[in-house]
Amino acid sequence: MASNFNLNQKKTMKNSFGYLDAKSKSIIWDAYANHFGGEEIMEEGFNVNTGYVYLALDNVTIASAFGQPVEYIVFDFEEGQEMFLYSINELNEYLNR
Repeated sequence: MASNFNLNQKKTMKNSFGYLDAKSKSIIWDAYANHFGGEEIMEEGFNVNTGYVYLALDNVTIASAFGQPVEYIVFDFEEGQEMFLYSINELNEYLNR
């Protein structure tokens, strides 16, 4: 599934967040704590073009936009595109294929 989530797009951490952005931030940190605690965070950011709040880890990006459930994003080098996975089980299946 191709997307507009591109870490190379302009990204900055905001000094303040609206309600939905703050909700997204909470959602991604909850996912990090529950499934990735202790893993190195490469980058934390907000994509002003897409509305995604994200945590970029070594092999997966945890993201949420507009207070929606977490999405796990991995880059498939064979396909040359980003893959959006919508549950931790789906992510684990994808990574263990």
